[in-house]
Amino acid sequence: MEVIKEYIEKYDTIIIHGHIRPDGDCIGSQYGLYYLIKENYPNKNVYVTGETSDFVGFIGRPTLVDESLFKDALSICVDCATKDRLSDPRVDLAKEYIKIDHHIPVDDYGDYQYVDVTAPACSQIITELYLMFRNEWELPREAAQALYVGISTDTGRFKFDSVTSRTFQVAATLVETGVDLGYIDNHLSVESLASLKLKGHILSNFKMTEHGFAYATLSMKDVETFGVSYEDAAAQVSTISTIEGCPVWALFLEYSKEEIRVRLRSRGPVINLLAEQYRGGGHAKASGATLLDWNELDGFVNKADELVKKYKAK
Repeated sequence: MEVIKEYIEKYDTIIIHGHIRPDGDCIGSQYGLYYLIKENYPNKNVYVTGETSDFVGFIGRPTLVDESLFKDALSICVDCATKDRLSDPRVDLAKEYIKIDHHIPVDDYGDYQYVDVTAPACSQIITELYLMFRNEWELPREAAQALYVGISTDTGRFKFDSVTSRTFQVAATLVETGVDLGYIDNHLSVESLASLKLKGHILSNFKMTEHGFAYATLSMKDVETFGVSYEDAAAQVSTISTIEGCPVWALFLEYSKEEIRVRLRSRGPVINLLAEQYRGGGHAKASGATLLDWNELDGFVNKADELVKKYKAK
């Protein structure tokens, strides 16, 4: 934490990066850090770069910053385990760049890395950065709101077993700052009619293996037919998360003929090792992977089913 503070104080220009297809924690971490720095170092030039997210667009909408800004700048990469998943990969143009993350470290990129795999969200780490220096820093409401959204979304509204008392203590600090919980819930809970129709399609067509692996598949044609964004489609992994007897579930979403993204979730079995076999990785209970085509689907499903079988046999 002290090293991160030293980096922040060293540079007049700071550019904050996130990962491709950003989620609530990514955008929350980016804008939480942005507002935290701007509040306490008002003379610094701070930018958020990368892709946006409609789901949490009410927090902020990053845009790709001009290349000239990287000269003599510090880039800070948040919530991104590997360099190749940065939505703005131009970190090498910065004078220095650092990584702040909570995923299992598989790529130690950057001049400095701060990784805490015990944190259920990167936004929790950013909040703890503030808490470390709360005698010197102020936490503006905009930062607290962004960080609360990040923690809330990456913990499934505080339901996942990665949540600890420490998480609630951090969240309490944010609420004390004046976070509008009703405002946040209104944004996170509302679904479009198109998304609801897609949810009905998934509930009518998902599959279960013999031992309890539940999964749904969505093709590019499905996404087009229902008129939803890929972000909305990917969020449907939670639609089949409560099936009794299915401790592991997944959504297979086709982005192109050569890329089928897998959102893999668990209520028990460790799944990141399976994800790593298919060009992915992540947390023990929440991971992602990639299939090169639909021909790889059966192999993945069989391995997931075997994983559940071994888990239930214990």
